[in-house]
Amino acid sequence: MFEESCVFCGIASGKNSSFTVFKDSVSMAFLDKRPLFHGHCLLIPLEHYETLTDLPEDLIKPIFTNAKLIAAAVKKGLKADGTFIAINNKISQSVPHLHIHIVPRRHGDKLRGFFFPRIAYHSEENAAEVQRAIVSVISELK
Repeated sequence: MFEESCVFCGIASGKNSSFTVFKDSVSMAFLDKRPLFHGHCLLIPLEHYETLTDLPEDLIKPIFTNAKLIAAAVKKGLKADGTFIAINNKISQSVPHLHIHIVPRRHGDKLRGFFFPRIAYHSEENAAEVQRAIVSVISELK
């Protein structure tokens, strides 16, 4: 299923151009047009799913197997020290089509702006409250 107005659906269908680095029957990866560093790739499912929670169960394994492959290729191909993998869901998601950022990293690359300030729990009880809120919903979602 393609969304006519979605730029990533346009890339997946071949209507919009991209510097594609990988494509199979379920996903494709291409260079980000606004990279954090050269080699920053986006891996998308070919079909339109807005967020990770919308992705069907049967696509999770192949998509993340491909993310692993692209991460290894970015690291080795660009002689990077490692990679940064990220997914935004709604907030900070510039295109409402699931995409996995695979970013080459190097020691001393000074990537700081992509990270948000960390907020400590006020107490052990505060952490326990948050834990309970998440755990109480997990069984509902299974």
